[in-house]
Amino acid sequence: MSDATASSADQPAEAPKKKSKKPLLTGVLLLILCGAGGFFLTYSGLLGGGEAKNESSAAEGEKAPADIAFVPIQPLVVSLGPEAGGRFLHFTAQLEVEKAATEEVTLLLPRVVDVLNGYLRAVDTQELSDRNALVRLRAQMLRRVQLVAGGQKVRDLLISEFVIN
Repeated sequence: MSDATASSADQPAEAPKKKSKKPLLTGVLLLILCGAGGFFLTYSGLLGGGEAKNESSAAEGEKAPADIAFVPIQPLVVSLGPEAGGRFLHFTAQLEVEKAATEEVTLLLPRVVDVLNGYLRAVDTQELSDRNALVRLRAQMLRRVQLVAGGQKVRDLLISEFVIN
């Protein structure tokens, strides 16, 4: 017996088997594929209600031209102040309104002109020389006109003339 115990002590103990990394790699690969597939489905609009949004915007696009009217605003000539050296801003625009609200907005035109005149006189001359100024000014003027007209009667402000002389 002592020989048997001695011989077993001389034999190296069996090394534990290394665990395979194959299931871990397979899991990571599946996770990446599922993430990429989910991104594609969401980005393409197949998942997350993308179809409903497209259908509703198409229905609005078909409906919009029949329900709108354009109300012209009288041309404005605004002095740019003493630092502008006697220069003037010539401004002409039209309001895009719903046909049902055309008469109401037409009645409010004196207030609309007053609001636009006051705003354009307050704008700094330096701001007018910026390339992107028209986009910001248009958004500000549209918001003011919508406040005067009340509700969502005025849909857009279309600038026909914006000339600095």
